Amino acid sequence: MGATKTDHFSEEQNKLAVMMKALGHPARIAIMEHLISVDSCICGDLVNVLPLAQPTVSQHLKELKNAGLIKGNIEGTAICYCVDKDAIAELQRYLANTTLQLEHKEKSCC
Repeated sequence: MGATKTDHFSEEQNKLAVMMKALGHPARIAIMEHLISVDSCICGDLVNVLPLAQPTVSQHLKELKNAGLIKGNIEGTAICYCVDKDAIAELQRYLANTTLQLEHKEKSCC
């Protein structure tokens, strides 16, 4: 079996791509913003603040969790979600490093 396209890139590049792809939907950005503002919440809470059906919210939460951006803990019959601070720090380091590299360029190519 041949190599997949992701095999040609580093583990860090693949991980960052998955996280950024997960953030590529406005509903997921809204979910992240809400989770940050309340520290943690249950899926039903999100349904009350977003203009989305419960199954849609659950799917977006699954994508964010699979990307490692949020964590979920089972509390009774519900799952309480919160932002994974380590994942956000990883994104922040990458973007800060990229910004720093761009600032040291003498001129733009465009």
